[in-house]
Amino acid sequence: MDASMLARLKTVLRDPLLFARAASGITLRAYQQPVAKAVADSVFKQRGLSFVVMFPRQSGKNELQAQLEVYLMMLFSQTLPGCEMVKVSPTWKPQSLNAMRRLESVLRRNLFTRSLWRKESGYIYRVGEARIAFLSGAPEANIVGATASTLLEVDEAQDVLISKYDREIAPMAASTNATRIFWGTAWTRDTLLGRELRAAQTAQDVDGIRRVFRVDGDTVAAEVPAYGRFVQEQVAKLGRLHPMVRTQFYSEEIDADGALFPPERISRLRGSHPPCLAADPRRQYAVLVDVAGEAETPPDPVLQAGAENGRRDSTAVTVVDAAPAETGNVYRVVWREQYTGLKHTDLFSMIRALMERYRARWLVVDATGVGAGLASLCSRVFPGKVTAFVFNAATKSELGWTFLTLVDAGRFLDYALPEQPQAWFNRLLELQGLFLRQLSRVQYDIPAGPEKRMRWSVPDGTRDPLSGGYLHDDLVLSAALVGALEKMELHPLSQALIIPAADPLKELDKGF
Repeated sequence: MDASMLARLKTVLRDPLLFARAASGITLRAYQQPVAKAVADSVFKQRGLSFVVMFPRQSGKNELQAQLEVYLMMLFSQTLPGCEMVKVSPTWKPQSLNAMRRLESVLRRNLFTRSLWRKESGYIYRVGEARIAFLSGAPEANIVGATASTLLEVDEAQDVLISKYDREIAPMAASTNATRIFWGTAWTRDTLLGRELRAAQTAQDVDGIRRVFRVDGDTVAAEVPAYGRFVQEQVAKLGRLHPMVRTQFYSEEIDADGALFPPERISRLRGSHPPCLAADPRRQYAVLVDVAGEAETPPDPVLQAGAENGRRDSTAVTVVDAAPAETGNVYRVVWREQYTGLKHTDLFSMIRALMERYRARWLVVDATGVGAGLASLCSRVFPGKVTAFVFNAATKSELGWTFLTLVDAGRFLDYALPEQPQAWFNRLLELQGLFLRQLSRVQYDIPAGPEKRMRWSVPDGTRDPLSGGYLHDDLVLSAALVGALEKMELHPLSQALIIPAADPLKELDKGF
């Protein structure tokens, strides 16, 4: 490095913003700049502060990390003893590997480091006497013994277990009281990121030194209009109150457990359309079936209030009108049924009657356990129309998130009964009330970890406030199976495919 470049380096090393601009041609955004300056100040003055940086998705967090890391490596490249930094990500593949690739890219673009850096042991990067090691924070990773004398970073801290951090990661910075940064995107309050956010806010309130940098999508959009357009598209698709929108784009934490369908969410699924007695040839219908265990004998009325029969759920059927729209498919409930204690042979007959009555194009059947046989039979009778859905922890979580998306975006709508209902509306009114009571009792929890897997159900032993009997979630699960339709590409019904319907009243008579 010649004298002129060395002089230039000494000048730009006084400020991380100058360094990024001079060395990489990067001007950090306005909301990135305070983070870089605060962290550099803490490191340089050995303050040992703990920062929380909560940015929305795709807002430049990773670029800021790499620019800051390269700055510190260059700043301490000639310092003895050497500078040791550690960066922990929730997983090795892909998160640690992605972070390493990002750092390499900045090191290669940087005017001062492009010929100085080298890689050691596959996970350590070095510039002179300064090193940064990349480690996995996965529960099974063995990372005890690493030392962060200058800086300890925890990336995506909302996905790193608190126990893992306290036991194996935090001690890395203990001997030198190194500066710590918890990077991440908002999730639940009981994550590592949430805990450190409150601790940093408390310390900030005491001494006035800024430790919390919380940015939302509107702030990013002010500098990057394209980002704002993207966020608004997500809001239109998912709804502003959807957990993913709140956390990923507006840096708002959500509770880790509680009621999944509070009153304000339930109000969003109330539609204005009436039930449908029979197929409208201009519409496309889907039949959604949550299957209960089969009872070979009718339920004993004497035992109905007892634990055994009282806990038996029912097979629930929801019929929806599925219509493609610009902001995503819209699903309108047009009918419900509930069957308790039916043999699966009789249950199949009921499903077939509904399929024929609504000339349904799709049938989604719960194929878990005893439902597998019923789903197989339906597939043979209705070839090309059946989706067999198997419930497990992963698929039920995904179904729950998808159902929330539809509800929050106003894309799943329940029927509205007229003010002067006819006699045949009584059953629909009863089932709608039961569906809403089940919804109101659904509880959820989100275990810590990068999967963001949600567990949700009506807890065992929950009592129906109206009847006093046990309350299940069969009608809710049946409705949620609409999520399986989201993986299909729905098209407007071609005029050529419209077949005139028979007299609706005659069609209705066939169904009863």
